[in-house]
Amino acid sequence: MYKSLAVFCGSKSGNDPLYEEHAVFLGELMAKNNIQLVYGGGNKGLMGAVANAVLKHGGEVIGVIPEVLLQWESQHTGLTVLHTVADMHVRKKMMYELADAAIILPGGHGTLDEMFEMITWNNLSIHDKKIILLNTAGYYNSLMQHITNMYQQGFLYKDWREGIEVYNTPDAIFDALLNKS
Repeated sequence: MYKSLAVFCGSKSGNDPLYEEHAVFLGELMAKNNIQLVYGGGNKGLMGAVANAVLKHGGEVIGVIPEVLLQWESQHTGLTVLHTVADMHVRKKMMYELADAAIILPGGHGTLDEMFEMITWNNLSIHDKKIILLNTAGYYNSLMQHITNMYQQGFLYKDWREGIEVYNTPDAIFDALLNKS
């Protein structure tokens, strides 16, 4: 079983209330299964929702926030541990090192940057951590279609489905995690 999961997601909540509902449910499932959350350290948007849900249900939360984002993302002051780091690159590296796998929720540019860096590091054998995409309300459908096109056009070394698991709900993620452990 996984002891810690990195969750990459938006510092905004998005327009569909289901995004936040899934973030909260994911946090609840993590706490109930004694899985520590490693995330970006903010207290806004989906980031805050998942962290607060883990804490509400008695779980542990490690935040990693770069100095430049202390005000932007309203750092969470109630975490188990909050690491303040020099920059985004150090943040991503520390989050990868502290987690056993990663779950990607809806988000913006930063979320995609974190996801693609993790995919790239897997492809380069820098690490081999599981990457899980939570495709709430079809949020990532167009992106998955584009990545499929990248593969079909000969720009990827392997089919992306070999390295990324996609689920539509948090409970489907946990069903898979608990049955594969």
